[in-house]
Amino acid sequence: MHFSIPETESRSGDSGGSAYVAYNIHVNGVLHCRVRYSQLLGLHEQLRKEYGANVLPAFPPKKLFSLTPAEVEQRREQLEKYMQAVRQDPLLGSSETFNSFLRRAQQETQQVPTEEVSLEVLLSNGQKVLVNVLTSDQTEDVLEAVAAKLDLPDDLIGYFSLFLVREKEDGTFSFVRKLQEFELPYVSVTSLRSQEYKIVLRKSYWDSAYDDDVMENRVGLNLLYAQTVSDIERGWILVTKEQHRQLKSLQEKVSKKEFLRLAQTLRHYGYLRFDACVADFPEKDCPVVVSAGNSELSLQLRLPGQQLREGSFRVTRMRCWRVTSSVPLPSGGTSSPGRGRGEVRLELAFEYLMSKDRLQWVTITSPQAIMMSICLQSMVDELMVKKSGGSIRKMLRRRVGGTLRRSDSQQAVKSPPLLESPDASRESTVKLSVKQAECRELAGDWQSQHRCQCQ
Repeated sequence: MHFSIPETESRSGDSGGSAYVAYNIHVNGVLHCRVRYSQLLGLHEQLRKEYGANVLPAFPPKKLFSLTPAEVEQRREQLEKYMQAVRQDPLLGSSETFNSFLRRAQQETQQVPTEEVSLEVLLSNGQKVLVNVLTSDQTEDVLEAVAAKLDLPDDLIGYFSLFLVREKEDGTFSFVRKLQEFELPYVSVTSLRSQEYKIVLRKSYWDSAYDDDVMENRVGLNLLYAQTVSDIERGWILVTKEQHRQLKSLQEKVSKKEFLRLAQTLRHYGYLRFDACVADFPEKDCPVVVSAGNSELSLQLRLPGQQLREGSFRVTRMRCWRVTSSVPLPSGGTSSPGRGRGEVRLELAFEYLMSKDRLQWVTITSPQAIMMSICLQSMVDELMVKKSGGSIRKMLRRRVGGTLRRSDSQQAVKSPPLLESPDASRESTVKLSVKQAECRELAGDWQSQHRCQCQ
């Protein structure tokens, strides 16, 4: 998750007193909250008490006198690095102290009072699920409420996540980010002030072997089935005419498990597809469509001759990756700090083992670069869990003194319509010839080598 403080604001005191500087904290380029230096200092002190000074990154010191504009900009940069470092630390970034601070700040900034509301959550097939939540409910609370409405068992909740998406004019979804524990889903979606933005429930794992756990339950099976049918209709899962005929036959027989077993053998099953973007592979400024899944990034591109081809990059062969952002200056070449900036340009770059002893950087330029990075990290985490013999099956923790809300009438997952005939314009893809060396085994220090580096 990418934290940034791209700008500061001079704001009047709450009672008309002296002005103060407010720092705008952005998450993935979207305003999350505004905070003062004193509030961030309070957070730092609380984290220091809980975890010790040696664990925390450096925090910009207090100043006795008013800051000059240059010093305000310097402090902004220091605070941005501090927030990024805390969030990326496995211990600090997952702490309740850090996450509750951001949730409170989000609610205060957006000036949303705590009250009960109806929140609409979509399933992958477009079906709407209305849940009654509090505006102050965090992501886990909302996920539990949706699971309760669908009658999804508690031990399967961890297999699904809530995603913030933007609905396009053609009805397809552009994924913005996976909703995190430090945010309030109702506030996150309503603060964007656009009907385009929705919350979608989707499975949150990559290894199709985990499908067996989910398919044991009727509701879990229906959720997987609806998502798979939807992905095939969108063209996210690649099927031939014969495979499509077989799938439709199984669908007509309502053989959902057999349908999913066949779908699991198809290319890009369970992948997340991103919007069209640009990469520097195999050549500079190459238009590509990126998909993430099965421990890899897939790049589909159209080479000279209009032939559609695909290149695959395994996460086990990525030495490291990073997300970088740049803001073009307006015409004239200069800009005061935080003012008059253009649209942020995001890039995901990873160093890849193309062949034995040959590493190459591959760069993807996309507004969804951070989401791609999150997918890479979650695939790495899942591989490490599997290597250690662990499982993603889990019971979500209960709130102290809280109870899990159960709906009096559960909402069933509706069966999707029968698959339409495959689009004749969709072409089969040819694998790009990239010389591959033998894949390295996952070493004990592999995880630290592959941590996401957000800059």
